[in-house]
Amino acid sequence: MNLPGLRADGRQLTALATPIALTQLAQIAVSTTNIVLMGTLGVREVAAGGLAIVLFNQIRTMCFGLITATGNQIATAVSAAGKRGGSADREVRDVVRSSFLIATVAGILGGAVLIGLGWALRWLGQDAGVLADARPLMVALAPGLLPCLWFQVLRQYTVGMQRPQALLLVTLGSVALNLVLALAFIHGWAGLPALGLTGIGVATSLVFLITFGAFWTMVHHDAELGTTLAIRPWPVRRETVASELKLGMPIALTYGSEAGMFSVLALAMGSIGPAALAAHNVVYQIIYIVFQVAIGLSHGASILVSHAVARDEYGHARALAWLALRQVAIVAAITGAVYVIAPDLVLAPFLDSSDTATIEIAHTLLLIGIVLQFFDAAQNIGTGLLRGLKETNAGFRLSLVGYWCVGLPTALLLAFPLDLGAAGVWWGLTAGLATTAVLMLRRYFALVERKQRANPGLLPESLSSPS
Repeated sequence: MNLPGLRADGRQLTALATPIALTQLAQIAVSTTNIVLMGTLGVREVAAGGLAIVLFNQIRTMCFGLITATGNQIATAVSAAGKRGGSADREVRDVVRSSFLIATVAGILGGAVLIGLGWALRWLGQDAGVLADARPLMVALAPGLLPCLWFQVLRQYTVGMQRPQALLLVTLGSVALNLVLALAFIHGWAGLPALGLTGIGVATSLVFLITFGAFWTMVHHDAELGTTLAIRPWPVRRETVASELKLGMPIALTYGSEAGMFSVLALAMGSIGPAALAAHNVVYQIIYIVFQVAIGLSHGASILVSHAVARDEYGHARALAWLALRQVAIVAAITGAVYVIAPDLVLAPFLDSSDTATIEIAHTLLLIGIVLQFFDAAQNIGTGLLRGLKETNAGFRLSLVGYWCVGLPTALLLAFPLDLGAAGVWWGLTAGLATTAVLMLRRYFALVERKQRANPGLLPESLSSPS
């Protein structure tokens, strides 16, 4: 691929990924703020609240996976319509309506599962006091799943149309709103009931609802996006729903496979002790912040790959993968250096300096996190690239191998029989993410090569993308 074309791809990927990544960071700022507020209530509250948020995130992530391919479906429809000189408006509306239906059903079922887990976890060796604090928070978080998923449908619509800029404005406002509402419900300000830890869940659910309403209003009144946004929830075509689920179900299972491994290992941390669980929750949240940049790059690369494949530009698709991996490696290296140079500064917003046992464990996990976050980002890039090829089943199968056949057994072996404790859990987690990343990227490049060989009449790779 020529240098001007590479630069153009870099600018386009950055233009797509930046608002998505910043939006992700703004959303994570909500949960990060929640963890900080939990820290003001005590270590047990951090353990309980962190456990509830981990489980909520797992369910939300799986539900989100069901509609993640919406952006790719829209991008493909737009590119195909442009290629034939027609309009994609009908196809786009069909996809959006189907996604809203899927999100609604998934949100209701996911909320019920979250509430049920609050009582099921007592049979998995968790501290009784931690669970007593976590259950009301999980009940408060459950209703927020619906508007959260509706928001994600709109987000995928704007990303697929390559106009994600409005996302950032809405989510930045949600950070400040969540902080004010959470403090009000925790302490009973302005005549509200003082709900303590549970107040954080009530505030978060309200913020999800308000954020969705604001984003809908902005998209509806956008001169370009508003013209193709499906206003009525009907008619919904069964074929479109089936197509969405065919792509989305493997993505949901892939996300669930990863999030499930994190959740099981959080339970393992809980069996080690409250200090280990609190340290795990805090450092995981820090790593999760960095991960949002990878999500932006993954979504951006995925949409660009969908466009490239629709135009049979497989050399271009290969170059986009390397470009995304280089950018995410730079982010991982910079943040890793911060973990080494100033670990106490990184941990200060989350943990009391007098809690030496938790801080000591957190220091160890933060150093392991330098390696972990790179492979976590790389496997997410791989997931997005395979989604761009509509090879979502491959991503799910490979995630099972990496997470459950390598990551989980290694973590449990290192943590308990080999007595490495919390560090062993995280080294096992790193091994699972590294295996998944290698398998997914290898599969992507092999598929691109195969598709290119199957189309011998294509332009040479150096000319396969616009310069």
